[in-house]
Amino acid sequence: MTASARPSPWKIGLILLVGVLSVSASAVFIRLALQAAGTSGVGFSLVLAASRLTIASLILAPTWKNFVGLKTQPRAYGFSIAAGVFLAIHFATWITSLSYTSIAASATLVTTNPVWVALLSWLWLGEKPNKLTIAGISVTLLGGGLVALGGNAAIGAGSNPLLGNTLALIGSWAVSLYFLLGREAQRQGLTIANHLVLTYTTAALLLLPLPLLFGTGYSGYPIAVYGYILLIALFPQLIGHSSLNWAVRWVSPTLVTLTILAEPVGSSLLGAIVFQENPGSTVILGAIVILSGVAIAAFGSRSAQTE
Repeated sequence: MTASARPSPWKIGLILLVGVLSVSASAVFIRLALQAAGTSGVGFSLVLAASRLTIASLILAPTWKNFVGLKTQPRAYGFSIAAGVFLAIHFATWITSLSYTSIAASATLVTTNPVWVALLSWLWLGEKPNKLTIAGISVTLLGGGLVALGGNAAIGAGSNPLLGNTLALIGSWAVSLYFLLGREAQRQGLTIANHLVLTYTTAALLLLPLPLLFGTGYSGYPIAVYGYILLIALFPQLIGHSSLNWAVRWVSPTLVTLTILAEPVGSSLLGAIVFQENPGSTVILGAIVILSGVAIAAFGSRSAQTE
């Protein structure tokens, strides 16, 4: 198998932008589904998580034929399956968090993964971040803290912010491992389509029976709920996550997750428009700080690649 040519920087940047914009809509679609269903909590959150991944897996089903005759390292399949396990944990915890805390706080805490990805990349892959990248991480985390604090003080902060914020943080740990394992699967020879269908299907199979354990089913909801589930599967999942998984093959996972830190900015703005969750001046300041940190880290990552 010949190595694929490295895409141009502008193409990588464009696909990263599309990915971040797509995942930014996820929290809003989930909250709309919760409102349309007239329910919340673990059971229905698991319905949303399992449904989005099941739909995405079914849409990608034709790519299973690409496994025929594929010559790759057996461990690549293990990386993709493991990534699916952590993706299931990510969605189970993060989507549930939106029933208990604000969109701004949840989206911010779940995107603290640059810290965990940078640490794991250093310990596992030997990719030591340079000083500019470390500075960028520090600045973005400062901005993330401001958004989280401002989000909890906002109108519509949630019924149990401590529980919601904890679940969002667990979701961040899980998605960090998901991205790193996905990168390794592609480096071991799986194409992006091979990796995604295997990962999404694994996560879907793990999540599908879980709502039943909480006495929650998949039928009987208003038609709007299924419409929002379809939107979640198409945009945040298929377009958003797939774009980010593609990008992590070509650039540092730390840089990709730093870019995702722009997600809470978009999610907070959409939350303010759709749900009147007034972000307040603290969140706005945090958003500016986050974007500044992303710019610093991006410059640092580019400098490291040219050294």
